[in-house]
Amino acid sequence: MQIILAQDADATRWDNYVCSKHDASPYHLYAWRQAIEDAYGQKGYYLIAEDINGAICGILPVIHIKPPLVSAQLCSLPYCDRGEALADSADITDMLVSKALEVMDQTGADRYDYRSTVDEEAALDPEQDTVGVPKVRMLLDLPESSDALLSSFKAKLRSQIRKAEKNGLTFEIGNDDSMVSDFYHVFTNNMRDLGSPTHSRKWFECIRRYYADRCIISIIRHEETAIGAGLVLFTDNTAAIPWASTLRSYNRLAPNMLLYWSLLARATDAGCDYFDFGRSTLGEGTYRFKKQWGARPVRLIWQSLPADNKISDSNSTTKKGSMRQVAETIWRKLPLPVTVFLGSTVRKYISL
Repeated sequence: MQIILAQDADATRWDNYVCSKHDASPYHLYAWRQAIEDAYGQKGYYLIAEDINGAICGILPVIHIKPPLVSAQLCSLPYCDRGEALADSADITDMLVSKALEVMDQTGADRYDYRSTVDEEAALDPEQDTVGVPKVRMLLDLPESSDALLSSFKAKLRSQIRKAEKNGLTFEIGNDDSMVSDFYHVFTNNMRDLGSPTHSRKWFECIRRYYADRCIISIIRHEETAIGAGLVLFTDNTAAIPWASTLRSYNRLAPNMLLYWSLLARATDAGCDYFDFGRSTLGEGTYRFKKQWGARPVRLIWQSLPADNKISDSNSTTKKGSMRQVAETIWRKLPLPVTVFLGSTVRKYISL
């Protein structure tokens, strides 16, 4: 067996291996590397384990992040919930992680953030288990059709979807340039309201370009105005939604309900087995929102490997520090164009 660095010529066989793993995420696909390198200039070290016949038996995506004036870090993977090794055995996983640590030493990075999950249903009580497992991803098992999915929902949830439709809201699904524009308008407004730096527009353009038909965008409209938007990425059997936003001034019309329903229905009818709602904290608002659709919590395990190779848990629950709260308050008061400019400049260095 040998471990090599993947080149662009390996993209197809990399993706074929990813799609052969039932527990893979769309973030494992080679397009994530291409989008990061093109949009943000961060270098990818994508590791392939090959057997004696040259067949892939494991992969590990690694991104090198080098902010100005501070030490670099490696991450598997930034801007998403996970990016752990996919391999035919635990021994191959260990070899891939050991190789990533060698890359850390070679590049002078001071830590390696390794974001993984568990391939099991996590029986977690949000009232009891908030210590030690604060972050989960919410995973929904999809039935054979969107009609079956709708029938599985409680009456209250179905009425909320109908409420959005009765309020005159409509949706459109695609991934052309105009939909990226509508998505980005809603997304940047929402990020400003949350007090959080926004990704650059080029990032989403690159996501659409490299994921191609493995990417869809849903736009919720009130009359002609885009008031909600969500982006979903696909493997052969899994859909994941890394970004979804609505304009707060229209929330009374329930755009979020129609937004998620439109994407869930499309993923189900496309033959996906799972819908990954993304990261939440047990018991908090986003957790409850995703749980109402029937999603179950699955553990996220984030670890940081410093240079001394002592593993520490980087996925712990802490209250926001006062400085961060002040920064968020100031950010919300800035003009939107200022937040877009500043956010697009610094966001690539923030791995969350």
